[in-house]
Amino acid sequence: MRNTLRALRLKKMKATINNFNIDLSKPIDISLPLSNTDANPIAWYIEKPVIEPVTFDNWIGKVSEGSSTNFNNIFFNPHGHGTHTECLGHITTAFYSINQCLKQFFFMAELVSVQPEKRNEDFVITKNQIEKSLNGKTPEAIIIRTIPNLTDKKSKNYSHTNPPYLLEEAAVFIREIGIKHLLIDLPSVDREEDEGKLLAHKAFWNVKNTTKLNEDARLDCTITELIYVDDSVLDGTYLLNLQIASFENDASPSKPILYSLETNH
Repeated sequence: MRNTLRALRLKKMKATINNFNIDLSKPIDISLPLSNTDANPIAWYIEKPVIEPVTFDNWIGKVSEGSSTNFNNIFFNPHGHGTHTECLGHITTAFYSINQCLKQFFFMAELVSVQPEKRNEDFVITKNQIEKSLNGKTPEAIIIRTIPNLTDKKSKNYSHTNPPYLLEEAAVFIREIGIKHLLIDLPSVDREEDEGKLLAHKAFWNVKNTTKLNEDARLDCTITELIYVDDSVLDGTYLLNLQIASFENDASPSKPILYSLETNH
């Protein structure tokens, strides 16, 4: 009986979308966890997150200290402490919330691996590299895995390291072919120290004036940074479930999940 119930549950975990079979029981998590340890990735010159119990007088919100529950406060920055998804409100004077901009959560996505090219002191991702990697495909989302794909991406302190970044021309190309969601395993699509130009951010969201937003700016498009895609996950087409916490903020910690696709013959 137990095996029968398990078989029924597994059967219910299968889905068919656009003539593809999807096994929902086999998610591929490409997010990085948030912790208060040195294993947490860091960017933008901040310290690691703080996770600690609430205290009132002699009461400590921790079971090991006599409380009935663990009751922690968490202090973190979504942009600098792990996988996060942001909307154009990240760079505008007016307030825009990721919770209001992202209203759909499943997308056809293309995973591509790119080795940034050396340009002077920088390593950059070019339009030609993105165009070649997509090979004519125009998915709703693109997931960029940079090579070499070292595991220290999971815990690296990126501050003052001048990580690779996306050239403006590459962001323009991604926008012009209609991709709405850009995911990357770097702390930013732009150069760490760029004098506030934010060329790739602006190009992707089509933001021409950060003070008075142009009507054709892409409010429903998102950038997700600081992901990690294991080498065991092959380049190709996936179903992306882009999950965020419901923060009314320009960005939220997020949990992008991929699902493999099988052709339905």
